[in-house]
Amino acid sequence: MVVGSGLRVGAAAFLVAGSAAAAADKVAPVRDVPVGGMIAATIDGTPVSLRVDPAAPGLVLVTAATAERLALKSGALGLGYAVGGQGAMQATTVRPMTFGAVAVKRRIGFPSRKHDSKDQRWIGRAYANVGDGSIGPGSLPEPVVRIALRAPHAGERTVALPLVDGGGLFGRLSGEFAQVTIGGQPVRVRFDPYHPRTTVTANAATLIATAQGGTMAGTSVPVEIAFGIARPVRTMTLARPLAVGPLAISTLGVRTADVGSAASIPEADAPPPDPDEIVVTARGKRDPKRDRLTLGADVLDRCSGIVFDQGQKEVRLTCG
Repeated sequence: MVVGSGLRVGAAAFLVAGSAAAAADKVAPVRDVPVGGMIAATIDGTPVSLRVDPAAPGLVLVTAATAERLALKSGALGLGYAVGGQGAMQATTVRPMTFGAVAVKRRIGFPSRKHDSKDQRWIGRAYANVGDGSIGPGSLPEPVVRIALRAPHAGERTVALPLVDGGGLFGRLSGEFAQVTIGGQPVRVRFDPYHPRTTVTANAATLIATAQGGTMAGTSVPVEIAFGIARPVRTMTLARPLAVGPLAISTLGVRTADVGSAASIPEADAPPPDPDEIVVTARGKRDPKRDRLTLGADVLDRCSGIVFDQGQKEVRLTCG
């Protein structure tokens, strides 16, 4: 099975009662994540330091060194995360963890040669070599996760967006996303403050270009997307900024060959079309679950925080 962000995942193998006052006393637990994202936890009773990454897939992803230190053994389920034409294979196992006083079990992924493919584009890769590993907000036990990105500024506003996963049987394993509507179509939005550039997959870029008057310029450059994998990206400028919650985005990087094609997006320096010319455009079947708009630090630097609220099924983004 494959799940996309450009990340795709592949499998190798209440009753409400009481008065209003009583209900008001039951405040949902909240996890406050500091700027930088680092939190303490344990795996098998051993302390670990994890970075809460809102762009991370839906399992705890530890580094190879951490997996070795904890003597983690691979279970039957291996996962492959595809980024364009390359993949990051992860051995997985379910282990007991603690977050403060809360004890849970979580699926943990780590790079392993066991699930490597003969195709060397699909090999064991660490998600990020920061601390002992990374964890997405959906893997934390608290139903509300508040991630601080920087100090609040005057004039900020907060906008709520629907919270969704990657869809399908294993959708949760691809992570958690906001969802926006562009040109009448749904597009999943990843929040990636630890990569510098905002990018979008090809089919979603074409949708945005049509809705917002987008044109391409410049040559492609390699941009890291996830798991250390870089993909070719070109710059698209929008005549009408794209609104994502409180943000207005005027330029973004297009992953020209990932999840469709961006070939139909016009070039900025192209002459205007001949009104008498007949243009034939091929339309392939589009799977909106695979479209990804990833907001990088270039736009998230305007934001003080992101809240993932499982109870309300929404993402609240606060930006200036």
